[in-house]
Amino acid sequence: MEHESDEKAKELNDWLPITKSRTAKWWYSSFHNVTAMVGAGVLGLPYAMSQLGWGPGVAVMVLSWIVTLYTLWQMVEMHEMVPGKRFDRYHELGQHAFGEKLGLWIVVPQQLMVEVGVNIVYMITGGNCLKKFHDTVCPDCKDIKTTYFIMIFASVHFILSHLPSFNSIAGVSLAAAVMSLSYSTIAWVASAHKGVQPDVDYGPTASTTTGRLFHFFGALGDVAFAFAGHNVVLEIQASIPSTPERPSKKPMWKGVIVAYIVVALCYFPVALIGYWVFGNKVEDNVLLSLEKPRWLVAAANMFVVIHVIGSYQVFAMPVFDMVESFFITKMHFEPSRILRFCVRTFYVALTMFLAMTFPFFGGLLSFFGGFAFAPTTYFLPCIIWLAIYKPRKFSLSWIANWVCIVLGVVLMILGPIGGLRQIILQVKDYKFYS
Repeated sequence: MEHESDEKAKELNDWLPITKSRTAKWWYSSFHNVTAMVGAGVLGLPYAMSQLGWGPGVAVMVLSWIVTLYTLWQMVEMHEMVPGKRFDRYHELGQHAFGEKLGLWIVVPQQLMVEVGVNIVYMITGGNCLKKFHDTVCPDCKDIKTTYFIMIFASVHFILSHLPSFNSIAGVSLAAAVMSLSYSTIAWVASAHKGVQPDVDYGPTASTTTGRLFHFFGALGDVAFAFAGHNVVLEIQASIPSTPERPSKKPMWKGVIVAYIVVALCYFPVALIGYWVFGNKVEDNVLLSLEKPRWLVAAANMFVVIHVIGSYQVFAMPVFDMVESFFITKMHFEPSRILRFCVRTFYVALTMFLAMTFPFFGGLLSFFGGFAFAPTTYFLPCIIWLAIYKPRKFSLSWIANWVCIVLGVVLMILGPIGGLRQIILQVKDYKFYS
């Protein structure tokens, strides 16, 4: 009986999108990671800086970079800590640490929330940037609603989401990683070229103390959102081949280091120069602050669209994987093309509908950033690490983990508060499907 269930599991793994092909090179992992990490979050960084101010802003950015690199290292290490077994999905690791039932309930809701949240925010970003592209290229044209642009953007995904596995979106992902470097570069070079504005002001924007506080919280959520790529780390590593002599963590780690250098090159210049040039008048999407040169802004917006297309796929893959395996193992469907087609089409339609209904880009960012990203990125890996390895009290590893956990919990509580207030303020004068 055991043997039979193993066979079944292997068949299922060969069919599911994440574990289907395990032939990735180390550089695949680096651009999947760049695509997952350097999200549209980077464009919100100057705005987050303007709410945090110089000192705290830089501190929060650097701290986030270090903490997330550390938790990423933990994830990569834990992927194969049990000899001969690989944790291909985030929730499998959770189940190993917290037990079969509890592990699922701790990890899956958070992971789904992050992935679906990202997909919705990306739908909105894609739509907004397409609209901005259209308005920049042709300022005199008839105005088209953002809703329609979101539909145009979603139409791409109705096709792309049917690619079977992580390795088959490697091309899409590479394009996206290159794009993210280019538009980050455009954002800061164009800002620097524009030069510091004559009326630049680095003070806080809100006049009241409460307003400042809420903005500060929201900005923390924005930064958390920008540094979140951990939800798909194990899934990316699952596509790398592994043998006892050459475990998958070596090539994966190489990829992660490259990815993090690229991340630093994208994030820090954009955040610092964007804030330096525009001060507190910067928009929550830095490309909107740059009006001229027109062709460059148009190009940057198109790059964002292409990148977001790739990111959407990287984050949707684990969702498809979860939903498909749920249908097959729990609902006893046959693994077929029709099942896959229905699941994925329905999912894209759902995210599109949600994006069209609630397009509050900035508020959503910090809301999801704090609520769902902080746990999976900042402290869930640490808790799992403590639960499995049980390091000595007050040893270095123990202290480092607790520091991350405390920081993460603080982020998780404060981020959404700021985001929620932003959403509420935006809802006041919002008309549906305008």
